[in-house]
Amino acid sequence: MNSKKNFFCLNTLKQFDAFAKPLEEVQIKTVWGGVVSLVCFLTIGFLMMSNLIEYLDNTPTEELFVDTSRNKKLQINFDIIVPKISCDFLALDAVDSSGETHLQVDHNIYKRRLNLDGNPISEPEKSDDIGSVKKFDNSTKSNDINNTDIKESCGSCYGAESINFPCCNTCDDVKRAYKIKNWDFQPFTIDQCKNQSSQNEMNDKAFKEGCQMYGSLLVNRVSGSFHIAPGMSFSFNHMHVHDVHPFSSSSFNTTHIIRHLSFGQKIESIPSHGGNPLDSTESAAGEDATMFQYYIKIVPTLYQRRDNSVFSTNQFSVTKHNKIIAFDRGTSGMPGIFFSYEFSPIMVKFTEKPRLLGHLFTQFLSNISGVFICFWIIDILMYKVSRVYNIRKKHLPDTNK
Repeated sequence: MNSKKNFFCLNTLKQFDAFAKPLEEVQIKTVWGGVVSLVCFLTIGFLMMSNLIEYLDNTPTEELFVDTSRNKKLQINFDIIVPKISCDFLALDAVDSSGETHLQVDHNIYKRRLNLDGNPISEPEKSDDIGSVKKFDNSTKSNDINNTDIKESCGSCYGAESINFPCCNTCDDVKRAYKIKNWDFQPFTIDQCKNQSSQNEMNDKAFKEGCQMYGSLLVNRVSGSFHIAPGMSFSFNHMHVHDVHPFSSSSFNTTHIIRHLSFGQKIESIPSHGGNPLDSTESAAGEDATMFQYYIKIVPTLYQRRDNSVFSTNQFSVTKHNKIIAFDRGTSGMPGIFFSYEFSPIMVKFTEKPRLLGHLFTQFLSNISGVFICFWIIDILMYKVSRVYNIRKKHLPDTNK
């Protein structure tokens, strides 16, 4: 009874067979059919391999659109070596189109002294007293010193004295006092700056060492510039000036090596990114003073990973120009390394493509079915054409008789 029931169920299932098989006795195989089938299988294999390679590819897609972001700050990362000028005679300054000026910036900047062979001779140093108030400390003095003695040992700040900064005994003290008052600093009128050191001592320091400067700047996200130049920087009548006294500007060799320069977060993790164009580049100056200028176009960049996390950074292109400073021939400028940057209005977005196994499986099935149907139709057409040709050939009269 059970066997009859199972037989009935099997017969019922046969009625739903959508893939009915013809009898092998009525199947016709041809040479052309074999050729078409071989090409069909090769095409299916090629397409499946292409889909697999595309599935394993990590290259993100790229799109362009207008930059509407409103980031307030831009981080500039750099590592530059000046092998012919001492760290004591190099100043890093930044200025932007909004009018904000950062003189002798070193809050996040480190300086490392190098010998003329480029080897470090000291540990990196960071100065933290720029912009801070240096307090006058008289705790080591005896109580019997009267106010007259204190005044006699207290250098003038030229009107910039304050409660926390009553004395200026060095050129740096006067400069800090002026900075607190937001006054223009003119070192050539300050006695402490004139007597700061002798020319022979400065000669020993200026050209017998090199300097590595590295770190990061945080500036306004507008077009601007920053530069590394010899001398003491100050503002005079709304002009940016470097005082290189007692040297002439032509004494400084501004040969430099840019080990790294980038804007924003590091971008090396983007597979399609070719790297920063100025990394590991060297520019040599001749015997005369040289002004190196780099004109940089910054392209804001977004990178979206497969987990939908997004971080923003920047790519940039650069144009380099240099000129020899010859004051006797009326050439303007000053020796140094100058970077001018501006932002592109177009933003680039990289998006990592999601890799779904189901999508790959669907592509496999569509390729197999689509290619098989196409070649099946081609095989039918070729078979019909060959039959018509053979029939006509049989009915043609034999001309050889």
